[in-house]
Amino acid sequence: MQAKKSYGQHFLKDDDIAARIADSLLLAAETGNVLEVGPGMGMLTKHLLAKKDFQTWAVEADRDMVEYLQKHYPDFAKRLIFKDFLEFDPVATFGETPFCLIGNFPYNISSQIVFKLLDYRAQIPEMVGMFQKEVADRIVAPPGSRTYGITSVISQAFYTPEYLFTVEPEAFNPPPKVMSAVIRLSRKAVFELDCDEKLFRHVVKTAFNQRRKMLRNTLKPFLPAEQLMEDPFFQKRPEELSWEQYRDLTLMIKSPDLL
Repeated sequence: MQAKKSYGQHFLKDDDIAARIADSLLLAAETGNVLEVGPGMGMLTKHLLAKKDFQTWAVEADRDMVEYLQKHYPDFAKRLIFKDFLEFDPVATFGETPFCLIGNFPYNISSQIVFKLLDYRAQIPEMVGMFQKEVADRIVAPPGSRTYGITSVISQAFYTPEYLFTVEPEAFNPPPKVMSAVIRLSRKAVFELDCDEKLFRHVVKTAFNQRRKMLRNTLKPFLPAEQLMEDPFFQKRPEELSWEQYRDLTLMIKSPDLL
């Protein structure tokens, strides 16, 4: 089986790393269900299937990989869904039942996978995923970091991130041109914002679209010029604010009709 560039495929070939990823799930037994994204030829899947305290499901967009898995894991075939994860409806499969998310995520859609996770966070208490290291660093970055950005703020509003370990290119076939990393996102006890979430995301994105400028310049569409110029808070730059400060900033803004 050859990896396809159109699917962003890099098959994990290191069995020890696959086992380590599977063991990184902490809440799988509690939810009873795990959904793997992009199982490929099943390197991670076989370690998940070996665990009997939860049921493993998978979503795979590549027909050839689906046929391969159906042939090699016939008992798993009924829980293997032939679909692009970004078009997958978890409610149709799980109803309102919670599940954990896991995968060696295709790097070309990894950020989109994170945002889909956030959309279904009420059902997903935990995610363990392999990302391009640059993306993983961005998700776990604290305020003030050079890599702290939109994905950092929005994901950290709902999940606590943990950087687990780095993976070398040689662990894949074909080897990617970048380093990889595995992270875990654990949902917070309170995972709803006490502000307009659509506006929250819009404010964060607007601020970081000009990340080198002070907030008094980037937030002109939202707040009076006098307030922006007089309050020293708005002399900060986007990467200096925590997600809580962005939430407070959203509460300060009274015009969601600007969206």
